[in-house]
Amino acid sequence: MQRRILLGAIVIGFMTALLTVPFMNRSVLAGSDKHVAEAIEHAKEAVEHGKQGHADVLVKHAEGALKHAEMAQKDMKDMKNPHLEEGVKGLKEAVEHGKAGHADVATKAAEGAITHLSEVK
Repeated sequence: MQRRILLGAIVIGFMTALLTVPFMNRSVLAGSDKHVAEAIEHAKEAVEHGKQGHADVLVKHAEGALKHAEMAQKDMKDMKNPHLEEGVKGLKEAVEHGKAGHADVATKAAEGAITHLSEVK
């Protein structure tokens, strides 16, 4: 009898853990989703200005996108996401090339970042 109670308690504890962990991860992902969405919006603005040859404005938006993408990385620190990492890398390249006045190269880097950020799940 005691064995059944103990076994039942273990099963209930295990089931509770299985059901709780996904919900805990969702709360972390909800915050990172918001940052990823903001990063994409800023990156799109960067691309628009880059296509117009406005490297200085592209840099401002790419830096804003980078800030949000890095916050998403911080929120997801326990879960590595290759698309998020590549998005951050692309945004850093966009900032670097934009500061050098290479709007065309910076625009392509920002477009690549958008592609990767759009795949973050």
